[in-house]
Amino acid sequence: MRFTFVPRVTAVAFAMLLAFANMPGAAAAAAPAAPAAAAPAAPHSAASLNVATYNLRYNRAEDGANAWPARKEMVKALIRYHEFDIFGTQEGLADQIADLAQMAEFDHVGVGRDDGKQAGEHSAIYFRKSRFALLNKGDFWLSETPERPSFGWDARCCHRLVSWAKLRERTSGRSLFVFSVHFDHEGELARRASADLVLRKIAEIARGEAAICLGDFNSTPETAQMQTMAHAMRDAFLVSATPPYGPLGTFNNFHLDAPMKDRIDYIFVDRHFEVRKYAVLSDSLDRRYPSDHHPVVARVVLK
Repeated sequence: MRFTFVPRVTAVAFAMLLAFANMPGAAAAAAPAAPAAAAPAAPHSAASLNVATYNLRYNRAEDGANAWPARKEMVKALIRYHEFDIFGTQEGLADQIADLAQMAEFDHVGVGRDDGKQAGEHSAIYFRKSRFALLNKGDFWLSETPERPSFGWDARCCHRLVSWAKLRERTSGRSLFVFSVHFDHEGELARRASADLVLRKIAEIARGEAAICLGDFNSTPETAQMQTMAHAMRDAFLVSATPPYGPLGTFNNFHLDAPMKDRIDYIFVDRHFEVRKYAVLSDSLDRRYPSDHHPVVARVVLK
């Protein structure tokens, strides 16, 4: 049988120890405690950011009460209230882009699709200046000749454009790419080929760095082009940590009673991002929507 010896402290010994502990200067005689080790600094900030896509509906006088002059302040108020940090736009003409640029807290990039300057609709990207610095930017067309304004495949209506920006987050120093797209609304082949081209361009431009692709894809989730996008990137609607908020559909056609069943506006992120929240914002004022599309917003974290 094995015994373990446990030393016994007598009452006398305990009293002596207690008396020593209460002697003046006893604390000073004790060895100083080692300073607590500092927590390692985080390699980057995990602050969340609100990214959004917003088809503005181009400035068309025939829209009457829904024409841009009657809506622009609603659009700006929505963007500010929901605290967008980065947002891509579609359909904005030069005057609409300038109107949004009056929000002094944002800077923007993007060109007109018809001449690569100011003519035609833009797929502009706005970003909060206090949070991001612009490192690079560019544009390409959704066509067989993406380097210049051109019609793509079976698209006949419009030159379709993608604008992109490389941004540096000021607090963490990390960079990310944002791509704002607008697929054709008529050409089925054009939409399928556009998804392939966009993904190829993201790979060429971002080269594995963090990337977000957002915009009006004029396509519902089950179509071949959206399946292609969802296999290569992550649909914020599907991967949000919290349930999606708001209506499912994103095109309202300025009708408050629109069925809102079809998603055609999307936010895609790559593996560098965690999606915490996703929403389709159906804000209205005096029974009018700010645009014929609802904005889509996601709260994401660059991991």
